[in-house]
Amino acid sequence: MNLNIRTAEAADCPRMLELITELAVYERAPEEVTVNLDHFIEAGFGANAVWKAFVAVADDTIIGFALYYTRYSTWKGCRLYLEDFIVTEDFRGQGVGKLLFEKVIEEAKNGNYNGMVWQVLDWNEPAINFYNKYKAHLESGWLNAALSTEQVKAF
Repeated sequence: MNLNIRTAEAADCPRMLELITELAVYERAPEEVTVNLDHFIEAGFGANAVWKAFVAVADDTIIGFALYYTRYSTWKGCRLYLEDFIVTEDFRGQGVGKLLFEKVIEEAKNGNYNGMVWQVLDWNEPAINFYNKYKAHLESGWLNAALSTEQVKAF
């Protein structure tokens, strides 16, 4: 396999969105993906871009990516937030995830972030085992909270 980890480009967004859908199916929430391609591209590559990503490319096909942005914590300062991290199923267990994850750690280090944070579902044992290899601190006791687009508009 000819593998390359590189910074994502706008042209990568259609494939990245396919992988986002694959991740949502794996996480048992495919109906939650409501972003459209135009919005996704604008959010990553427009005048006010909010996210960046690295893609894993094998033989000219994107097989994984790690999407991140800056999160500000009043307790810790600027932290790199890893929003999505996926390697397509056929390529898992081949070291692709390790290369992507370590590229993001490098980004956190080189960007002088005060750490790196992300979420993992409590039932996702393969991911938990992966993160444990890095001695990641897995918190308990916090619940996710959100308001939908409809709820915000109705306010």
